[in-house]
Amino acid sequence: MEECLKYYAAACQTDLPIPLNRAEMKRNTERILRMIDHAVVGYAPFMPVKLVVFPEFSHAAPAYLTVRELHEKLAVPIPNTHTEKLQAKAKEYGLYIQSGTMLETDAKWPEAIFNTTCLIGPEGIVTKYRKVNPWIPWEVHTSPHDIEGYDEALFPVAQTPIGNIGTAICYDWLFPEALRQQTANGAEILVRVSAYMDPFGSTEPMDWWSVVNRCRALENLAYVVAANQGASLKHYPPFSWPGGSMVVDYDGRLLAQASPGPGERIVVAPINVEMLRYERKMRRAHQMIAHLRTECYPMYRRSFLSGLPEPARAQDLSVTGQELRIDQAKRRMGYLGEDESAPTPNIQDLLDKSGDEQSK
Repeated sequence: MEECLKYYAAACQTDLPIPLNRAEMKRNTERILRMIDHAVVGYAPFMPVKLVVFPEFSHAAPAYLTVRELHEKLAVPIPNTHTEKLQAKAKEYGLYIQSGTMLETDAKWPEAIFNTTCLIGPEGIVTKYRKVNPWIPWEVHTSPHDIEGYDEALFPVAQTPIGNIGTAICYDWLFPEALRQQTANGAEILVRVSAYMDPFGSTEPMDWWSVVNRCRALENLAYVVAANQGASLKHYPPFSWPGGSMVVDYDGRLLAQASPGPGERIVVAPINVEMLRYERKMRRAHQMIAHLRTECYPMYRRSFLSGLPEPARAQDLSVTGQELRIDQAKRRMGYLGEDESAPTPNIQDLLDKSGDEQSK
């Protein structure tokens, strides 16, 4: 694929039922392939679409409360038939596709389940990103950071003909350090694969979605292409998903945004990597990484959220166990006393009630 540094990026949000087993994933992947056709063909009269991004959970979501259930019902190795179909589509159109997330197994780490997205080009899987900051306590998949001896890059950046692309998933973006590390690793385009639910999504009075996307763009002098889940409450209980997928430039300007609310959307905007590189080269002011005094922040020399408690292993992760880890971190911060625990509801009962709606 020849170098192309001026093109459209398409943020595609989905509204699909949550897969509860591996067979149901096929339905979602087929719809994703069709949406790629829409993005490329529909916007061809304007500029070539060279980057297409899908939301977290669009292939599969952590729909169960334990890693053991995810292993049994939903988890798949990568590569697989879904990534192969995406590669064929990338080759057909000469573009790069940031897949929605899948629950991934890996023979190298057999007890773990990762929430994973792949950047896929005509040449195949270019990078595989595993969510470093699961949205705990609900998400019981494994952070690669928590695995003793994990020896793969936590924040890989792909050098491609359309620019250097780094990815992080949803809750990762609430930790500025994750995107700062992507940028330090060379990222020019920061891709957000997300499932950001109401009321934190794309409308006032909170609108964390827009605030965080724009802030990560300007503080890293990078483009942001952010695809958010647009599923209705009926499709993804117990949450509704407001969409608002967007593209932001390196000064935090909103270049395009899908209208808020559930439903499928495709929104495109121009990416100009040549101009970004020029700005990074020439600017002296608002050059935050070049101005960064890393040694000023002693808090980064200590840990707050602990690793997996012994003798627990990745295969033993559960919502209840995550609650205990969170309480321990709160004690380190001084938010809870040594003998205190935060009250929690019966999570299984709540999920059973939420699941009743989808089964109707």
